[in-house]
Amino acid sequence: MTNSDTYPPALPKTAVPPGLVDPVQSARAELKAALAAIEVKANVPRRVEGAYQRTSVKLRRLADENPAGALALAVAAAATVGGLVWAIARAVSR
Repeated sequence: MTNSDTYPPALPKTAVPPGLVDPVQSARAELKAALAAIEVKANVPRRVEGAYQRTSVKLRRLADENPAGALALAVAAAATVGGLVWAIARAVSR
């Protein structure tokens, strides 16, 4: 790998490339970057998928490193869900 392979460095699609002197090109680049940033922020399914993957990796690591802690976490989560279901059922029945 040579220096020419990494130069110029890759810009994220939400960045405006430096060195634009033409105001029209600069405005287009700013609009393109703004639309890309909006797309990244507004793409909820992709963000949820990423959060799900990060959480599952953390939970698997916890289960590997501390099985008793993972079991306690699972029991606490089940108790919380059960308590919520019970509270909702009780509120609905009244």
